[in-house]
Amino acid sequence: MSSIYEFFESGEKYDLTQIAADKELAEDIQIILIWLRLLDPPVDGKFGPISSEAFKKFQRYMDCPSEGILDTETAKKLIETDPNELSEAESKYFEDKSKLRLSNSLASRIVSYMLLKDYDIYTRPGEYNIVYVEGMNADGTENSDAPNRFNDRRMVIEICDGVPVIVGNWEATTEPGTYYTRYPMRREGAARIQFNQFKAWQVGRHGRRYPQYPALRQVRPITVHRDFNRDGTRTNDKLHTGWFGINQHHANNAPRHDIGRWSAGCLVGRTVASHNEFMKIVMQDRRYKLNNKYIFSTTIIPGDDLLDKFPMI
Repeated sequence: MSSIYEFFESGEKYDLTQIAADKELAEDIQIILIWLRLLDPPVDGKFGPISSEAFKKFQRYMDCPSEGILDTETAKKLIETDPNELSEAESKYFEDKSKLRLSNSLASRIVSYMLLKDYDIYTRPGEYNIVYVEGMNADGTENSDAPNRFNDRRMVIEICDGVPVIVGNWEATTEPGTYYTRYPMRREGAARIQFNQFKAWQVGRHGRRYPQYPALRQVRPITVHRDFNRDGTRTNDKLHTGWFGINQHHANNAPRHDIGRWSAGCLVGRTVASHNEFMKIVMQDRRYKLNNKYIFSTTIIPGDDLLDKFPMI
């Protein structure tokens, strides 16, 4: 049996199995991991998968060279690190985008595109990236992006241990329907949101009639294209920046092939159920749980450009 101090002085190296076999050492490490808020009580000396993962997280945050191995360097850092120091190291770890583990998955290709555009990517556990991809199917293939259709995607992406994961993928539209293209709410023309990233939405309510329902409401300026010539595209349209009530809401189960009056330029999920799922995830974001006035970012991407730069393999 050995304490963490005795282990440090010994100069030995233990793998996870060897740690688990040394109950006193395992208990010492658990005490430290609990103090550092990486592990929940109790201290039981059973160094199983949960304790092992907390140990490896400590090593990643503190930049230990041999993950899963307790050596002199890791032992020294376990002894000397306090919660504030770990918190700072954790923040730096998640801000370092070089630690992203990207593949050819749809989530990775979207994140790669965001990196290319120098958009913000939220990488801490429980932080969600809201992304709309215009003219894309659920499986990541391109569609014709025909007008007046729910043929775009509303997605939520979480970075899990460096790996982008899609936690929500729903039918949506990023464009106004035919009605508001022909009969815009402003004489400058219907609004088509610019392909970009904007930090501009808070959890609130949407709807002009009672009862209103939870949605993301625009609270900061964004930029849109004004479709003055009513041709249903952004080409050569003037840019207009301001508050336009461009909310993220639902279309009350409208048919796929008719946006109707459900969008005059908002970011709209087609179904009530999918919107409720979207809002449930968004409201679980750690930043919103800490501050219910948190302002969310949203990224709007053209599907054809995404596939051109990061094609499916």
